[in-house]
Amino acid sequence: MKRRSFITGAFVGTAALALGVNLYSPSVTNSMDDIHHRVLFSVLIPVFLDGALPEVPSHKEIAINRTLDAISQSITHLPIEQQQELMELLELLEGRFGLLLLSGSMTPLLMREPQQLIDMLEFWRHNYLDMLTTAYNGLRELIMASYYACPEHWGNLRYVKPTFLVHNAH
Repeated sequence: MKRRSFITGAFVGTAALALGVNLYSPSVTNSMDDIHHRVLFSVLIPVFLDGALPEVPSHKEIAINRTLDAISQSITHLPIEQQQELMELLELLEGRFGLLLLSGSMTPLLMREPQQLIDMLEFWRHNYLDMLTTAYNGLRELIMASYYACPEHWGNLRYVKPTFLVHNAH
């Protein structure tokens, strides 16, 4: 057996086991999960939105918090199946075993340097496993769409909301 096929087989087997355990564990969403997910997204937002966020720290924090609120709203509008897949991914990223499985390191994302996060996401983006490229694309699209769903961020796109002329009928 070649080393690459062994590693791939071990990875797939471990992923199947982890997902199987997740399928049989009760899926209860509570505010504690929301807090953890917000922390996770607050780490990923600056990486995905590099160059789009304000430079002033207080303004940057406001933009990140506004985006976190928009992400929460966006998730509620996803189809149930996609919500479940996203929650499984977030739970894996919040656990040490899931981190090891998805990134090769047990260091929590919150404790990683920005370049380490960029490297991890780039690895996912260009990976031959559809699961990782799908995870990258899903997180990227969710964060980008949520950020630019906020009207105060439209200026970065040079987008101006259309105005409609209202004719008064006399």
